[in-house]
Amino acid sequence: MLISYFGAGSIVAQDASPSFADAVSQSVSLLVASGKAQLSYVDEVLESLKTLGPYFVIAPGLALAHAKPSDSVPAPGMALLKLAQPVISGSANDPVSLVFSMCSPNASEHMEMLADFGQIMSTDQVMTNLLNASAVSVIEDILFKKAL
Repeated sequence: MLISYFGAGSIVAQDASPSFADAVSQSVSLLVASGKAQLSYVDEVLESLKTLGPYFVIAPGLALAHAKPSDSVPAPGMALLKLAQPVISGSANDPVSLVFSMCSPNASEHMEMLADFGQIMSTDQVMTNLLNASAVSVIEDILFKKAL
């Protein structure tokens, strides 16, 4: 279940971020702050971005920042940085307002998390509601209670 991956304080809404890389770093840092990943995981994700480009911008307005399963990850986790002013990533799906991040200690957890995430995000209504939400409490209702 998606809610179990989010730690305390792992959803943040803010006005803007200076760049896509900064937004990714901020989102992944929420995983660190919630105890789901070590600080070195931020560098792993940023290295993936540098090497592979914005491959984790998976839909219009939506990024799922992550790196391969890692020893820097003690527990599976997810976080979300919701930006009121979208950022440009260099992807065809720009601009990006929803910067999710995820971490997993192994491949099976990684796949399970992706499946759970895909199930929640598979409807246009969820995406629209998240893109329009500005309060963390509303975002939590959309993600965890499927309040549409």
